[in-house]
Amino acid sequence: MNPSRESQVLTVVLNYRTPDLTLRAVEAALREMEGIAGAITVVDNDSRDGSFEKLQQGVKERGWDRVRVLQSGRNGGYGAGNNHGIRQGLPDGSAPDYVYILNSDAFPEPGCIRVLLEHMERHPRVGFAGSRIHGEDGVYHRSAFRFPTPFSEFESAAATGPISFLLKRYIVHMPEPMDALEVDWMAGASLMVRQQVLDETGGFDERFFLYFEETDLCLRAKRAGWTAIYLPQSRVMHIGSVSTGMRTWKRMPGYWFDSRLWYFIKNHGVVYAAVATLAYVAGSLVLLTRQLFGKKRDGAPERFLSDLVSHALRSLWQRRLVGGRPS
Repeated sequence: MNPSRESQVLTVVLNYRTPDLTLRAVEAALREMEGIAGAITVVDNDSRDGSFEKLQQGVKERGWDRVRVLQSGRNGGYGAGNNHGIRQGLPDGSAPDYVYILNSDAFPEPGCIRVLLEHMERHPRVGFAGSRIHGEDGVYHRSAFRFPTPFSEFESAAATGPISFLLKRYIVHMPEPMDALEVDWMAGASLMVRQQVLDETGGFDERFFLYFEETDLCLRAKRAGWTAIYLPQSRVMHIGSVSTGMRTWKRMPGYWFDSRLWYFIKNHGVVYAAVATLAYVAGSLVLLTRQLFGKKRDGAPERFLSDLVSHALRSLWQRRLVGGRPS
């Protein structure tokens, strides 16, 4: 990077059938981009509900000359949609120094983007900087994480105090950090990424339709020598799950299981993926035993364990038949 040139930030906001929220998110991002060189790109992820036209009209009416609206042309998922915006670069065709990824239902608070940018400017080996995410009530949403392992799979399924205590250093979601902290990966609702990292890694793996894509990207970057930093001074209000409808799910969708399995197979191999699934099954047996003598676990998706096992077996059979990746 040329130290005499002001760094450029490209903010990418991915829309899927939430045009009104997206315009609110863009308005908040524009405010926080004031004094920062760069632009904002809104990508409509093939909503096919009039979102693209509504976004174009909304930007035009508001006179937002730093904002452009693009159509992805296909709904390839979160990673593919963001990749589309990232690959377009800045309006003049040049690549930015940093890409700031913002969810369409996330609203940066004062200083949010600048805190991320200034930290990355001071620390050239930081590849990712992420924000503290909270709800409309101000309550912290899990934002800082460790990479998943068979130990974390066992702990999350068992949901038992002594086991969680013994395996606390493997639990994926970390206790809320009060200060800046190096972590494995962070929520993609508000995440700044160094363009050099995207160039070296190729960006998001579009094999993930939704979920695990930022985990995978951060792992690949870490293996290449980059670090990820959580900055609680950068704050974002996040409504959450508006595009996906996750709050109303009774069962986990198939693409969640696809993403989980592909994450383990791609990064650690088939045997590791099998061990991770067996670890979850073992943890579930611990929980089921406890439930014979106590209160049942609340909030778990319906038929999660059976869906997990059947998906793993089906994927194994498909690999044997075609020698490929899980579908």
